[in-house]
Amino acid sequence: MIVRQRVNWLRMLFIWRGSVLKKIVVQLVIIMVFSLAIYFFKGRIFDYKVHLNPTIFTLIGLALAIFMGFCNSASYDRYWEGRKLWGLLVVETRSLTRQIFSLVDGPSNEEKQEVIKMISAFSWSLNYQLRGKSGTEHLSRLLSSDQVEKLNNKKFIPSIILSFIAEWFKDQHKKGNIDTIVLVQLDHQLNQFSSISGGCERICNTPLPFAYTILLHRTVYLYCFWLPFGLVDTLDWMMPLIVLLISYTFIALEAIIQEIGEPFGEEENDLALNSICRSIEFSIFEQAEIPQDELKKADSYFID
Repeated sequence: MIVRQRVNWLRMLFIWRGSVLKKIVVQLVIIMVFSLAIYFFKGRIFDYKVHLNPTIFTLIGLALAIFMGFCNSASYDRYWEGRKLWGLLVVETRSLTRQIFSLVDGPSNEEKQEVIKMISAFSWSLNYQLRGKSGTEHLSRLLSSDQVEKLNNKKFIPSIILSFIAEWFKDQHKKGNIDTIVLVQLDHQLNQFSSISGGCERICNTPLPFAYTILLHRTVYLYCFWLPFGLVDTLDWMMPLIVLLISYTFIALEAIIQEIGEPFGEEENDLALNSICRSIEFSIFEQAEIPQDELKKADSYFID
């Protein structure tokens, strides 16, 4: 995800990184060439003159804009819900870290730091799962060798890491370091982690209905390729430029809808999951007083 301050209006016109233009430049070139050909032949296909009233495109364009607005709202809702879930994960990890150090008596700081690393490992593993990666080679710096071995060939790694944390709580309860009331509260926190993981999986595994996607795609391109026939007699030589501008608006918006509709990917406008995971790790490591060299090591592993 790219987060940058707004620059002056002239520089904004030429920004490339973060724009969907590089995804659609080929389509725009094809439409531009097609529009020039229509202008050159004055809207004729062989000897047949294609007569299309511009009013038709006004009506179709209005309907298309309304439908694209609906799809854009649906995609952004998925994007924003994903961001809220990860924002909640940031809060819950810090809360659980605080509770471990304030409510669990008995274990040494080193033992508590080990479970804090498990919390960080959970966030990284959820990141990997949503992006279709294994990531177990990186988790080796946060988990013990026995735990990493248990993760081999497992599909739902975040859930298994939660079971590691729950097992640690259970052991501390048996030793008398956690009373029943505190154990219930800590278990509630782990349930919050599970809810966040399930919510992210729901977004990831339930894309926008394909029927919407294909209908939008077909309508946009049919509209853009028929538009030159409706404007060639009224705009003359300006027609290719106007068609290019309108096509850029519709095709770019369709590309944005597709991109933000899958918020957990690794494209420039997707959620910055690596940065969020680093933020989680840095904050809970500071709470747990884990040495700074561990933080620097973690930062060097993961670059967005």
